Amino acid sequence: MGLFSRDRCEGKTAEQLAMMRTAGLLVGRTLELVVAAVRPGVTTLELDALAEAHIRDHGGIPNFQLVPGYRHTLCTSVNDEIVHGIPGPRVLAAGDLLSIDCGAEVAGWNGDSAVTVVVGGPEAARPEDLALSEDTEASLWAGIAALTVGAPLYAVGAAVEDAVVDAGTRRGREYGIVEDYVGHGIGTSMHMDPQVPNYRIQGRSPRVPDGMTICIEPMVTLGDQDNTILEDEWTVVTRDGSRAAHWEHSVAVTSAGTCVLTAIDGGRERLASLGVAYADITPA
Repeated sequence: MGLFSRDRCEGKTAEQLAMMRTAGLLVGRTLELVVAAVRPGVTTLELDALAEAHIRDHGGIPNFQLVPGYRHTLCTSVNDEIVHGIPGPRVLAAGDLLSIDCGAEVAGWNGDSAVTVVVGGPEAARPEDLALSEDTEASLWAGIAALTVGAPLYAVGAAVEDAVVDAGTRRGREYGIVEDYVGHGIGTSMHMDPQVPNYRIQGRSPRVPDGMTICIEPMVTLGDQDNTILEDEWTVVTRDGSRAAHWEHSVAVTSAGTCVLTAIDGGRERLASLGVAYADITPA
């Protein structure tokens, strides 16, 4: 089966979207809590335990644990690790570039989101790492802005690619856009059809239906995007050792506008800055 043969797109009812917003808010608040706990000297496993306790205490299930063979709540990817880094005894140091991916299921509905931060804050960061994270996040929002009912789904990837290329040109560097790992549909499972590439696809594209929910998640590197999987069979790293950033949101799009399900404010402020109509989805 080809990477983009799974192009089935389905919408959701208002009641289902409300459940998705509940799950998304739990993920967003969990990430907010975990990011606040990131500091030099903390281990990635300690962050994982914090996330699991928060999700379970608020009526959710860590949905990463529902993936066969994975037993953690977070993926914690450090420096040259792109995605799927396994929490463990690794002690974080000032200047580490840390991507945190988190998901939760609430009453059978799912949320999934990722952020990238520098351990120790901006003052501890390499300038190129700050720029990489900022530009990756901006490309995520460019993709979100391109998600419109009735439009081609693959307009999302084209917008992400254009944002990454433009940012690299502005900074005098060539970023790598990871092609082996893409976004996805989300709903009653964390990973569902359709697949959502982070780069331009030629040819036929499925159309976006009213009420569709997807995860958009660009992964961008400071060097070549070529990657490999470590012996743990999960952690994806760059082959050239360059650092990577990963940003992700679960997003709902309706004929009334867009709601970023895993953003605390629903994405209202950022969407307004992009000229995108905001759809207020009240949690169930």
